[in-house]
Amino acid sequence: MQSRQHNRQQYFDELARTSERYFIPYIEQFKPMSGGMNVLEIGCGDGGNLLPLARRGIAVTGVDISVNRINDARRFFEAAGASGTFIASDIFKIKELERHFDLIICHDVLEHISDKAGFLAGMGRYLNDRGMAFVSFPAWQMPFGGHQQICRSRIISHMPFVHLLPGPLYRSALRACGEPQPRIDEMMDIKSTRTTIEMFERLAHEAGATVIDRRLWLVNPHYETKFGLRPRRLWAAVGSIPWVRNFFTTSCFYIIRFGA
Repeated sequence: MQSRQHNRQQYFDELARTSERYFIPYIEQFKPMSGGMNVLEIGCGDGGNLLPLARRGIAVTGVDISVNRINDARRFFEAAGASGTFIASDIFKIKELERHFDLIICHDVLEHISDKAGFLAGMGRYLNDRGMAFVSFPAWQMPFGGHQQICRSRIISHMPFVHLLPGPLYRSALRACGEPQPRIDEMMDIKSTRTTIEMFERLAHEAGATVIDRRLWLVNPHYETKFGLRPRRLWAAVGSIPWVRNFFTTSCFYIIRFGA
């Protein structure tokens, strides 16, 4: 397990830097980011993605089902002298926020959702008529698409593609490497909710969303802060091959719009 899984301040700071350097410049190609906007992040965790936006005078709201993560977000924002609203809840239970936002951010959340169709359809209700969403996720078949880096075992956490083993074998491997049962259950849940490029695009279409732009990354931009690796986009030729591209795509960036 990487130290950032325990050191939440480190994780917050890393996400804030990645958001400033890569997420926001990408989004701004399609929607200028300035004061007066309302931005929602679904599954905001500690809130790091929202800090650069708050510093621009943008009204940011972060929603996450984890009370601990929301408490961290409030604490980190206060320490940074930034303003933001953070709510510990299921976003789809907060009806008063519907049609309120110019932009929704959904970063590395979709791969944990079982009802992806319902989630995407529900997301559209929180955007105003001019709104759009930035969605990112790791393609399931990529080397660490199972999030095995969060495991305690140094073997499993550094083993690419191990999550692609058949379910019973994967469970046995996790158990043999000493992972506790709650972690095994978590890893198996991630395996059951896996997301591919093809699945996302089909479900987005079925939810009434239009893909405005797609950017596939061979080297995830977040790896620059985490590992010192230079971000690199996936070769266009590989990105055009369905299913094969999933094995090489460490992060998928999408801009989507709902409705006509």
